[in-house]
Amino acid sequence: MNCEVIAVGTELLLGQIVDTNSSWVGEQLALAGIDSHYQTKVGDNWTRIEEAVRLGLERSDAVIMCGGLGPTQDDITREVIASVVEANLVLDEGIADRIREMFKARGREMPENNLRQAMVPEGARTMAQQPGTAPGLVVPVEAANGDQKVIYAVPGVPYEMKEMVLGTVLPDLQARSGITAVIESRVLRTWGQSESGLAEILSQRISDLEAAGNPTLAFLASGVEGIKVRITAKAATSSEVDRILQEEELLLRELLGDLVFAVDEDNMESTVLTLLAERGLTLGVVETTTAGYLAHRLATARSGTEAFSGGVAARGAGILSYLLKGDPGAWQPDEAAMQLARVARGILVSDVGIATTSIEDPARATESHPFGTAWLAVSMEGFETVEQVSLPGDLERIRQFSVISLLNLLRLHLERSRA
Repeated sequence: MNCEVIAVGTELLLGQIVDTNSSWVGEQLALAGIDSHYQTKVGDNWTRIEEAVRLGLERSDAVIMCGGLGPTQDDITREVIASVVEANLVLDEGIADRIREMFKARGREMPENNLRQAMVPEGARTMAQQPGTAPGLVVPVEAANGDQKVIYAVPGVPYEMKEMVLGTVLPDLQARSGITAVIESRVLRTWGQSESGLAEILSQRISDLEAAGNPTLAFLASGVEGIKVRITAKAATSSEVDRILQEEELLLRELLGDLVFAVDEDNMESTVLTLLAERGLTLGVVETTTAGYLAHRLATARSGTEAFSGGVAARGAGILSYLLKGDPGAWQPDEAAMQLARVARGILVSDVGIATTSIEDPARATESHPFGTAWLAVSMEGFETVEQVSLPGDLERIRQFSVISLLNLLRLHLERSRA
């Protein structure tokens, strides 16, 4: 089974919206064991959309279309599909009633143009999942040679699209392709080593797995989120897949050591906060360069937020003079970072204080301390440290890397002291 993705929307071509839908769908197809060789972006133009769909059906067994299912005049995906399969559009009264109820629940009257979203090509079926006003479509297509193909149409809104792809599209594709095996993945998140460095560490294991064929490994460079190592396994049952994934994870953890900081959807902040919460410790932060970004990530973490006491974003000379009890310019940057970490423990009534300072103004850069130099400080009972790092990119990337690097510094101490 071969499936391709067509993302519809002129805004995608103009760069006004980044097409994250296609990359996510491509990843899900791979995890489901469905081949996907093509992805296309096309603007809101009938002729070009139809050309893309017809080409997709020529070279693939299935086409997933994202976008163009809204109520406005430039949302023409359903009309183009009806033209391709030579079917009339008919009003689905059940969908129309559902859309009316959605508007009624919001205390609003439904505009008549929303009824366009209830128009369905004859012979198609709507998807059970409908988190928004646009229903998803499953449209069977019979090719000229008699081959049975299919078009899936889902909204461009990411959370709506994902619910439909997971709930209808992938199970339907697997059923059509005859896939009965269970395919699942687990992602190990790492920090502190490059992609090539990880590949070198795991070179022998990669060779062994390539010879065995199952499970498989893949590296996913994720910028400020580090390098992800994805393990994908296939087996007859979910329990067998889980056993394979668990065994491989344990083996990779032995090879990678404390480079691994989280699994799957967990991230650096949730890992650190969970480690603190397990010990009954609280965390306070004082930020200069990162301007509240560190506190935001901690406050919105997936887990462990009860360990976060709060943060102070100290930007101006006045607040810095107050916190440092003197002229900020009189402090060496490493000493200032440590003092701010200590201050965080006091003013935020926390067991652990962390802080970061950096050379964020190119005019302040020197040969020994170039732009992007940062100082990361941790203060807690029985342990204090300051680490100087050189971070890449513009100011925004320096802020992001400062946050992750500082949290990782604290993580390593917590994990090593626990061991």
